[in-house]
Amino acid sequence: MIERVERGEEIIIDRAGTPVAKVVPLVRRANRTAIGSLAGQLDLSGDWDSPQTNAEIAADFGIGA
Repeated sequence: MIERVERGEEIIIDRAGTPVAKVVPLVRRANRTAIGSLAGQLDLSGDWDSPQTNAEIAADFGIGA
């Protein structure tokens, strides 16, 4: 079944004639083949891990400090 999906086929799994799941090929957004494959593509400012930045991210997710 996995080999069929890898070739692009979608497979419906059913129980007693009722579809319960669909197996589809995974579409990768980025082809990351090695460590460092995003080198030069990300720009992290010097304060990316500062307490203020972390507090702002926590607030975005509704997490109180």
